[in-house]
Amino acid sequence: MSKQNPKQAVLNAPKKTKIAFGIVAVFYILFVIWLRSPVWFIGLIVVFDLYFTKWVKWAFWKKHYKAGEKRNTWLEWLDALIFALIVATLVRTFFIEAYVIPSSSMEKSLLVGDYLFVSKVAYGPKIPNTPLSIPLIHNQFALFGNSMESYSKIIQTPYKRLAGFGKIERNDVVVFNFPNGDTIVKNHPEIIDYYQAKRELGTAQFSNWLQLNNYELVSRPVDKKDNYVKRCVAIPGDTLEVRHGQLFINGEPAEKFPGQEYSYNVILKDQLTSKTLSQLGLSSEDISRGYSNLVLTHKAHEQLKKLSSVVSINKNEYTEADQGCFPFSQHYPWTIDNYGPLWIPRKGETVKLDTTNLCIYQRIITAYEHNSLEQKDGKIYINGQLTSDYTFKMDYFFMMGDNRHGSYDSRSWGFVPEDHVVGKPSFIWFSSDKDRGFPLNIRWKRIFNIIK
Repeated sequence: MSKQNPKQAVLNAPKKTKIAFGIVAVFYILFVIWLRSPVWFIGLIVVFDLYFTKWVKWAFWKKHYKAGEKRNTWLEWLDALIFALIVATLVRTFFIEAYVIPSSSMEKSLLVGDYLFVSKVAYGPKIPNTPLSIPLIHNQFALFGNSMESYSKIIQTPYKRLAGFGKIERNDVVVFNFPNGDTIVKNHPEIIDYYQAKRELGTAQFSNWLQLNNYELVSRPVDKKDNYVKRCVAIPGDTLEVRHGQLFINGEPAEKFPGQEYSYNVILKDQLTSKTLSQLGLSSEDISRGYSNLVLTHKAHEQLKKLSSVVSINKNEYTEADQGCFPFSQHYPWTIDNYGPLWIPRKGETVKLDTTNLCIYQRIITAYEHNSLEQKDGKIYINGQLTSDYTFKMDYFFMMGDNRHGSYDSRSWGFVPEDHVVGKPSFIWFSSDKDRGFPLNIRWKRIFNIIK
C-alpha cells in the first residue's frame, strides 16, 4: 500500500478515527502544557502518524495477520507487556508510587510494614534527572548475587518540577530522596551514611577500611538516592528549636501527634505480660531495646503509669553535646533533645557568612547548589570570589521522625532541598506485622487509612 500524504490521510479516515485522534491530541497538548517544555509538542507528529499516515511502524514487533492465519501468542504477550510497562512507568513517574515503611523512625504514626501510596502530584512531580533507567526499579537490582545500578548517568537533566496541587505545609508527612545519599558504600548496606561513617572513623581510617575490605564507593544522582519518609516540622523561613525534647517553631510549641513517641526509663517489679504489651501497642522491636529505653506514645505512657508493676517511669533526655548532630561543630554543642535555634533557608533570602556559621550552609552551597567553596586566611571564597554572604537558590525543609528518640533525621544530617522532595503519602493500602504469622499479621484496621 502506497503512503498517503497527510491531507489525503485525514480526508480518507473514518469519522471515529478523527474523533479518537482529537481526544488523544487534546490530552497530549494538556500534558505538554503541564510539562512546560514545548519541545514535547513534536510528539503530536507521532500521534498523527499513529492515527492517519501510518508511515512508521511504531509497534515494530507486532505482526499484521491475514484472515485465518494463526496468531503468535508470544508477540501478543510482548505487546501487552510493553504497553503495561509504559503505562506503569508514566503513572509511577508523574502520578503515584507505592512505598513500604522499612524502619521504626515514624512509629507509631506509620508502622514498619505499612505499604503506602505516595502522591507525586501533591507537590508536583519531578522530571527525572536520570531518564536512562530500567523501568520500575529505583536504583539497584541483584544480578548473580551482586548489586547492580539500575540506571545510566550518560544523560543528566537539570532539576525541574511540574505544577502540583499545593506546597509542603508544616507537619506534612513527606517522602524525599535521602540528602546524604549521593555517595554510598556499594554492597555494604549497614553503612547507611557515608558522611557519618567518614566523620566517625576519620578520613584516613575510613579510606583504609574501604581498601582493606575492597569496598567500592558509588555516586548517585538526586533522583536515584534512597527514599526516606519523615514529617516536615519546619518550612523555609521558620526558626526551629528543641528544648528538653519539646519542639518549638518560631518560638511556639509545635503540634503534637497521637503517634509521636519518646523513650523512657521504666523500672518494674514484675515483667509485663504479652497481653499488656499488646494493649500498650508495643512490638518485639520496642522491647528489644530494654526497659531503660522503652519507646512510648503519650497514650501508652499514661496507661503504663497506672500499672501496679511499675516502680518508676521517667522520660529520657540527651544532654551531652553530640558531634553526630548537624552541623557537627563545637560551636553548636546541640543534642537531639536540645537543638537550635536554627533558621531554615528560603529561596531568594541572603545570609551573612562567617567561619563559625559556614558549617551550617557548607553542604547547601557545594553539594546542593553546585558552587565551589574555599576558606583561606579566615576568609570565604565562593566560585573564586571573596564573599561575606550567600543567597539561596532553593527552598529547604527540616524533617523529623515521630519517634523522636529513634529517628535518623535532619538533626543528624541537615536540611532537605526542594529538589529532593518526591511526594506526599496519601493512604495505607496494606499493612503487615512481621512479628505475627499469616493471617494474623494483617493489620486490617490500618488498611485504607488516610495519612495525617
